[in-house]
Amino acid sequence: MSETADADPSDGRNETETERADRNWNELLQEFRVFQTGTQILAAFLLTLPFQQRFSELPPFDVSVYLVLVFLAVTITLLALAPVSLHRMLFRRKAKKQLVRASSLLLLICLGAASLLFTGIVLFIVDFLTAAPAGLIAAGCVFVVLIVIWVVLPLALRARR
Repeated sequence: MSETADADPSDGRNETETERADRNWNELLQEFRVFQTGTQILAAFLLTLPFQQRFSELPPFDVSVYLVLVFLAVTITLLALAPVSLHRMLFRRKAKKQLVRASSLLLLICLGAASLLFTGIVLFIVDFLTAAPAGLIAAGCVFVVLIVIWVVLPLALRARR
C-alpha cells in the first residue's frame, strides 16, 4: 500500500498507515497513563504494609497472598513501563507499527495481571478482616465482575458490530 493511500478506506478515516500508527500510539499512551496511575498507587499501598504494626499479626496464608500481590504489582508496573523502553529503543527506526502492536499486547497482559492483582487485594483485605471463606467469596465476586466488564462486555459489543 502506498504511504499516501488511506490505510483502511472502509473505516471512514482518511489517514495513511503512518498517521494511523501515530494515532494508535497516542491512544495507547493515554490508556497506559490511566492504567499506570492506578496500579502504581496500589503498589505503593502494598509496599507500605510491612511497616504497619498489625502486619506481624498476619497468618502465613495472608503473608503468602501479600507476597504474591507485591510481585504482581511490581511486574505490572514494569510491564506498563515497557512501552517507554521500546519507544526509546525503536525511536527513529520506522518501527511505529511494531511498537503499537507490541504495546497493545503488553497492555492486554497488564490488564490480565491487574485483574489478578485486584482480586488478590480483595482476598487479602477481606481474609484479614474476617475469615478465609468470606475472603475467597469476595475475591471470586470481584473476579467475576472483572471478567464481565473487561472480557464479556467488550466481546459482546464487538459481536454486535
